[in-house]
Amino acid sequence: MPTLEFLRLRFHFQALEPLRLPAGGSANLVRGACGLFLRRTAPADVYSRIFEPGRSLGPAPSGLADWPRPFVLRTPALDGLNAAAHDWFSFDLHLFDLREPIMPYFQSAFAEWAATGIGPGRRRARLDRVEQLALNGTPAAGVPCSISLDMELDAIDHVTVRFLTPTELKTAGQTTARPEFGVLFARLRDRIATLRALYGPAPFALDFRAMGARAAAIRLVRCDLTPHHASRISRRTGRSHPLDGFTGTAAYQGVLQEFVPWLRAARWTGVGRQTVWGKGEMRVVDPPENSI
Repeated sequence: MPTLEFLRLRFHFQALEPLRLPAGGSANLVRGACGLFLRRTAPADVYSRIFEPGRSLGPAPSGLADWPRPFVLRTPALDGLNAAAHDWFSFDLHLFDLREPIMPYFQSAFAEWAATGIGPGRRRARLDRVEQLALNGTPAAGVPCSISLDMELDAIDHVTVRFLTPTELKTAGQTTARPEFGVLFARLRDRIATLRALYGPAPFALDFRAMGARAAAIRLVRCDLTPHHASRISRRTGRSHPLDGFTGTAAYQGVLQEFVPWLRAARWTGVGRQTVWGKGEMRVVDPPENSI
């Protein structure tokens, strides 16, 4: 049975001074701090594996510009944060590298970030603890989350997904404005399979070409999307990088039971470009999860 394993980690902080963060951009803030303080606190080979895997792991697989980083940030609780001294706040990190014990390096990096100062004014905080969670949000120390990608037993002829954060999909080198199912599944398949092959126990033994052909037969029957345009400035290079994408819903029809588990996995992995920033988070909203 194909599965994807990862650690769902929650970093709990306490503000030592009043702390305010702007609405939006929290994932970029945390991602920038992660890169900066990992470089300071981790050995060079560990930093490279976590933050610049292409340098240590060789050329990327066909169809990908680079190796995916082995983590994803989930930071919406920080958007517009207004914390008084002694208030608590947190964010999540999904860690896909189970081959190497790298979680302590994140812990050290974020602890130094908090002590140095967070956000405008460099307001000090402290990292209190790192909590490991199960998929349902309950504590699960020492047990990785495991997502089954096996085909659903019951027939499913329709599915509706909601793109919660800006999602940017590319096909043939071009960004697409509509999430046709063949494109969506291809990008999700590439991402999950690469995470598993690079950081998990072994590559999947699946006929992805045949799955792709079946995915191309699924029809996009309705979509209600909102385009988003944003950018970030690289602290290291000073260059501007677009953070575009769309949010909203898309409905599909066809023989879907083998694909629904992959769509559900995108809640944890993201799909498309710049997933480390929290882009590409999506949920299956119909059929509801407890009905299948």
